[in-house]
Amino acid sequence: MALTPSELRDLLDRYEITPSRALGQNFVVDPNTIERIVALAGIRPGDNVIEVGPGLGSLTGSLADAGAHVVAIEADRHLLAPLGEVVGTRDVQVVHADAMAVAWGDLLDDRTGWKLVANLPYNLATPLVLHVLDDVPQIGELWVMVQREVGQRLVAEPGSSAMGIPTLRVGYWADGEIVARVPASVFHPRPRVESVVVALRRRADPAAAADPARLFELVRTAFRGRRKMLRRSLAALADEDAFRAAGVASESRPQELALADWDRLALAVEAS
Repeated sequence: MALTPSELRDLLDRYEITPSRALGQNFVVDPNTIERIVALAGIRPGDNVIEVGPGLGSLTGSLADAGAHVVAIEADRHLLAPLGEVVGTRDVQVVHADAMAVAWGDLLDDRTGWKLVANLPYNLATPLVLHVLDDVPQIGELWVMVQREVGQRLVAEPGSSAMGIPTLRVGYWADGEIVARVPASVFHPRPRVESVVVALRRRADPAAAADPARLFELVRTAFRGRRKMLRRSLAALADEDAFRAAGVASESRPQELALADWDRLALAVEAS
């Protein structure tokens, strides 16, 4: 079962823990929110789940209670003892490590089909999601609770002000959507903004045919001048013939293009 507000406060008091703003620690104190995330992720007996930033273990315990084998990666050594108390004898492996530097191959072995289910700190959310999609193919689904603006950037539509490099990198590997809104009132301490739950499901193959190095060279170069027309920001990389061959308007701004547009442009540049 998820921790109630009084149980969470008791743990904080007994272990003399003050949530760290530097580490982005906002603990969920609403059991209904925890149970909703477990249900959205479709956790069933026998599932293998990675949780990053388990904190005091409210989500961790609920994942294990649903029948999952959970590997919980926690960087803050001060949380290890209360986390261990909460998970007790459940099927949970607690790993004290930085998720951006952990040896994923050792943790996941050769098993595939892992799910990452986590309440991610603001400063870790985007780099961790991109790192997992780029480098940890054993993880097939990500169900992450993140601050709303982070979630919007991960799954933005072309033309949105939130569209950017993270959107395109996510779209290269996965289908994504925001599946739930989470109010600030369910956290302790209470953040200034609301959160969302983002679901990312890895594709069998990348969504673009072009060489990824070429593709993302174009993307990075263009977004360094996101207010400029592409004919100006990409002048050293793509000529008008390439834009015509790709069917991409050279007067477009980078946030107006979908991944498929970037793919065609990168292929046209490769062919020129």
